Amino acid sequence: MSVGFIGAGQVTHALVRGFTAAGVIAAHRITASSPETDLPTVHGLRKMGVNVITSNKETVKKSDVLFLAVKPHIIPFVLDEIGPDIEERHLIVSCAAGVTISSIEKKLKLYRQSPKVMRCMTNTPVVVREGATVYATGTHAKLEDGKLLEQLMASVGYCTEVEEDLIDAVTGLSGSGPAYAFIAVDALADGGVKMGLPRRLAVRLGAQALLGAAKMLLDSDHHPGQLKDNVCSPGGATIHALHVMESGGFRSLLINAVEVSCVRTRELQFLADQETISPAAIKKTTLDKVLQQPGVSADTVGVRSRGINKFTDGIVQPKKS
Repeated sequence: MSVGFIGAGQVTHALVRGFTAAGVIAAHRITASSPETDLPTVHGLRKMGVNVITSNKETVKKSDVLFLAVKPHIIPFVLDEIGPDIEERHLIVSCAAGVTISSIEKKLKLYRQSPKVMRCMTNTPVVVREGATVYATGTHAKLEDGKLLEQLMASVGYCTEVEEDLIDAVTGLSGSGPAYAFIAVDALADGGVKMGLPRRLAVRLGAQALLGAAKMLLDSDHHPGQLKDNVCSPGGATIHALHVMESGGFRSLLINAVEVSCVRTRELQFLADQETISPAAIKKTTLDKVLQQPGVSADTVGVRSRGINKFTDGIVQPKKS
């Protein structure tokens, strides 16, 4: 079996490292295509022994399982390019957030009657074989195709099949989840540094605390709330700290983060379906919609004067009337 990746970014790099570390496929059996040859991820793939090329069509020809690992709005254009080269042997696996199986099948049916398409949502911890992956099966994919994809993805972490309508929510939770964890560790480390700990030690202790807590939860039958209660002594330091977190809306922030990531995923699918939206327009769409809501101003969503967004440091263009 040969595996191909259209796109050579972070997801591709993480999956390839995970697959090769797990021993499920050798690096020389993997091909990845990217129009940009100077990306750090491209250099990393080449260093691992992956065949990195610039031609998507050539990647298709060299592959049995083909991962679509590009931005959602790029998918329609990629499918138009590679559609004529898809054969019966090909299993197409989309990793693009929000892009539905039916939209991919519709494109590929212009070239092949029964394209085998699957959709998965994974995350970057596959690089250390601790990923979280779900997948859904398309109309023409067979049972053995699902087993093959699950074998690949289970080698780099947890993997399970779900109904496709759950995948957007998974994107908001575990797809974006590593970023939530990284910012939590960064904040915990800042707290440690504030109280006198060296930075490296603070980061290590914060990361180890999250790792240990996650393992305890996965190895336990207890609700996470019960495990939290077990740490809180009456009148102790932890319950005082949790009070501060609750006062700051910690739970609501996480819930809202999952929700907005899920909603954004659905927006990306809508934009991908248009096939005429530029990347610049896609980047500003969500903020424009937020600013249209009653009672919302540039100040309340963190937009500084002169149009600089606090969160992205990108230029926010004024809307035309």
